[in-house]
Amino acid sequence: MAGETKSLEAKCLCGSVHFTVDVPVASLPLGVNLCHCSVCRYTSGAPCMFRTQDQGLKPKFIAPSSEKNLTSYAIGGADCTYDFCSTCGCHIAGVSLDREGWTLSTSVFQDHGPDKFRIKTHVFSDSAKDKGLAQALTHYDGVELPDWNPPKDDPRAKVVGAEPEVGEDGQDRLRAQCHCGGVSFTIRRPTQEIYDHELLRNAVSPVDPSKWKASWDLCDDCRLCNGTHLVGWAFLPLSYCEPEIKSDLKIGTLKVHASSPGVQRGFCGTCGATVLFACDARKLPGPGNWQVVDIATGILRAPEGSMADNWLTWRSRLAWADSGRRYDGLFFEGLEQGMKKLVVAKVGRELDMDISFGED
Repeated sequence: MAGETKSLEAKCLCGSVHFTVDVPVASLPLGVNLCHCSVCRYTSGAPCMFRTQDQGLKPKFIAPSSEKNLTSYAIGGADCTYDFCSTCGCHIAGVSLDREGWTLSTSVFQDHGPDKFRIKTHVFSDSAKDKGLAQALTHYDGVELPDWNPPKDDPRAKVVGAEPEVGEDGQDRLRAQCHCGGVSFTIRRPTQEIYDHELLRNAVSPVDPSKWKASWDLCDDCRLCNGTHLVGWAFLPLSYCEPEIKSDLKIGTLKVHASSPGVQRGFCGTCGATVLFACDARKLPGPGNWQVVDIATGILRAPEGSMADNWLTWRSRLAWADSGRRYDGLFFEGLEQGMKKLVVAKVGRELDMDISFGED
């Protein structure tokens, strides 16, 4: 029927941002871009943002939710703000300066089935230097995904670089920093005291003892506090962050959302980037602050690229696979197959690493 519309509902993890959009049925499924630019990575903490290609979908907020529950992050020279939930940090949209054009995150919608949304292309993957997630998600629904990047002489093609860093001990460090710089720290490499600890050694790569383990997480809670289909986590104790982050997680502009009993999720209160995940069950015995946390890999400033391969060993198996498969089966299938191939290409075999630290 001409002019017929369908209402799609979206909500962040805490529920402070809750809205619907009315989409012409003729426009379904909506196309989705995966943007890997440095702004999207450093304002989300994720490998990329999942955005609708249609800027004409303006949200209708469901009370008591309202637009006032969003924090807008403005970037000099940009024609939009990056808007996220002020309470849980979930990225919601890129919004034009007149507040009329909304490029919505599709990962916050309750139904991401193939009749509603379809991933169409990677964009700005060269910004990640190593192609990032685009290395693994090469196909979607059995078809190779296009990968668009601007010409090399286009100002938009400029890559935000990162320089190697060293600590006071002369050993190398890896910078973790959100887009605005309000949260910034470095991480150390594993040392002998980590290897000697009964539980902490489980954070160390099985193929290179100088690296930490990392994994893609597709759980619903991470999706809804990030506003992206997945987040990458690197696992290490807080005492290996410099300056050391205490168990209260107070550092710079970090805001903490207690998403469930004993669980804390930290994000930058200024730009919205997911920074870390912590839980009380990972406060381990030892002489230092042995609480193991998950650091969002999207804020890592590794000179070699966004997957920080000189520092991290990635697991081929996806975490919370059932959640990812249920939410967007085509995305899950493409990434599951792609990560297995990518890890085999890097280390010669699949890595189904256990990543647990004595939690029940």
